[in-house]
Amino acid sequence: MKKIRVLCVDDSALVRSLMVEIINGHPDMEVVATAPDPLVARDLIKQHNPDVLTLDVEMPRMDGLDFLERLMRLRPMPVVMVSSLTERGSEITMCALELGAVDFVTKPKLGLRDGLLEYSNLIADKIRAAAASRPKKLVPQTERPRMLSTRPFSTTEKLIMIGASTGGTEAIRQVLEPLPPNSPAIMITQHMPAGFTKSFVQRLDNLCAVQVHEAEHGQRVLPGHVYLAPGGVAHMKLARSGANYIVELDPSEPVNRHRPSVDVLFYSAAEVAGRNAVGVLLTGMGKDGAQGMLAMKQAGAVTFAQDEASCVVFGMPREALHIGAADEAVPLSEISERILASAGTSNQRV
Repeated sequence: MKKIRVLCVDDSALVRSLMVEIINGHPDMEVVATAPDPLVARDLIKQHNPDVLTLDVEMPRMDGLDFLERLMRLRPMPVVMVSSLTERGSEITMCALELGAVDFVTKPKLGLRDGLLEYSNLIADKIRAAAASRPKKLVPQTERPRMLSTRPFSTTEKLIMIGASTGGTEAIRQVLEPLPPNSPAIMITQHMPAGFTKSFVQRLDNLCAVQVHEAEHGQRVLPGHVYLAPGGVAHMKLARSGANYIVELDPSEPVNRHRPSVDVLFYSAAEVAGRNAVGVLLTGMGKDGAQGMLAMKQAGAVTFAQDEASCVVFGMPREALHIGAADEAVPLSEISERILASAGTSNQRV
């Protein structure tokens, strides 16, 4: 069996040794080298040609973000960021994902050794997903995407349900940025740990014409607004209160190893909205969302899966297509227009 070859970059000798212990403890991967900073890592990448790089965010001699930007511009490769769970750390991590990092692991605030060892299986899963990903060369965005124009909706009850995991933060941005302020209400479950969705929501809200919120229990679901499930805290469901759609947050146990789970959101949409919903499954590892999307389709919803060529990881969309849950595979660049068209709008650009 060919092992996944990993290079670990971190200024902490303790973290480097723990990452070696964790990664080498899994039979399908191995650490080929470690580096205390990006300048040493640069030479080790040339020497070892690793499959995956784990990269600390804050380091001496060269900042992790600066190194990541240069790497993704000149020699794209799968990168998993190792981030501190702080407000500043979460903002930097969102920037790293924008620059092309596949995913991130958080360092525990207390008990570093025991905390990281508890994350052993999670770290291994993220490295496997990164090894299976398709890193893309970083191309600076010179202008914002043009906003899509719409006619009035055929019904104000139309809702868009989106699920995503690995690679999903950038895919979600690309779907939301072109949408006009009178878009249908959108509910999103993105696999993300607690403490990171606030930064993600703020970034999206600054970029988009629609208003983006971290979802709150009992919140009304309104056109022109986007509701993101709070990471690690609760599942998000669609519910009704009289004539209104509302958000329901459910802190029950993880589903498909995730909380929030895409399946939970999609099943609730099938039950509550039926044919008034549109389901979209974006890039991500695993199967979460596929069965829920099948329930949506059986309830009359239009359903799309992101196509393989534009996915960072094709796991979740592949499963939806395999079981017949998605009506078709759609390139990421076309999803915004397709969901507006499915909600009864024009797809002309302004």
